Amino acid sequence: MASSDRPTPTTAAETDGESPGPDQESAGSRSAADTALLEAFGGVRGMVDTTVPGLVFILLYTIKRDIHLSAIAALGLTAVLAAVRLIRRDTLKHAFSGLFGVAFGAVFAMMSGDAKNFYLPGMLYTLGLSVVYILSAVFRFPLIGLLLGPILRENLSWRTRNPGRFRAYTRATWAWGLILLAKSAILFPLYWWGDATQLGWVKVALGIPPFLLCVYLTWIFLAKAPPPIDVIAEMEAEEREREERERAHHRGEDAFERLAHEVVDDAIERLSGPAHPDGTDRTGGGGGAEPPARRRHARD
Repeated sequence: MASSDRPTPTTAAETDGESPGPDQESAGSRSAADTALLEAFGGVRGMVDTTVPGLVFILLYTIKRDIHLSAIAALGLTAVLAAVRLIRRDTLKHAFSGLFGVAFGAVFAMMSGDAKNFYLPGMLYTLGLSVVYILSAVFRFPLIGLLLGPILRENLSWRTRNPGRFRAYTRATWAWGLILLAKSAILFPLYWWGDATQLGWVKVALGIPPFLLCVYLTWIFLAKAPPPIDVIAEMEAEEREREERERAHHRGEDAFERLAHEVVDDAIERLSGPAHPDGTDRTGGGGGAEPPARRRHARD
């Protein structure tokens, strides 16, 4: 998965010294949006961080029937994954969210003595997240837009200036909310009436496919929507224009000041000319011009 600070590939037009055309700019915008979409939801590493510890837990529990051993192994693996991300200087938000989720589940399962409780914090989180998605779509602040807007440099411009993207974000948010709600509708009956192994294997099986379906639907909706409005670039352009106006204003003030000084110098020179027909000045000296120092003093 490419990181957001990795250099983007150079196009042929840029190599030849030509500015990219509209088609190339649109393709670059789409590629950046696709990359941002995957990175926003964790990508492949995010799926590994959230799925593999649960798989390790249910695998060991199915074999050993030891809650403590299974919970400690899952927690240790999550800590290792977080440490690897830290060493590689990758984003840690998904690793830490997985670490805290597994830690809560492991402690809850060991304290209660019920292996099903290992999955309860994650199930409650999924249910709560589905409700947040649905409510945000109902109140016209779709959560997908709030998450992706800053990443795609459009912030909240899609709400007022880009109705096509507003509709796309709303549809994507509904998709996330309903799919996660359906996932919860499958897992909670197993938590109440099934055993730990059934819940664990179904939980692992429902870890990646719903996530991929949500990401795919989001990509479909956004691919058909208008491109994002880069409000960050607009603000940067306005700032450059404002600085240019200030520089032009200062240059005009400097030019006016120089012109005023020249006019004052010329007036002082005329006033300090010969006062009598014989060429003597008003102080009784010779007919020469007044010394520059005295002219500057009189002008000041």
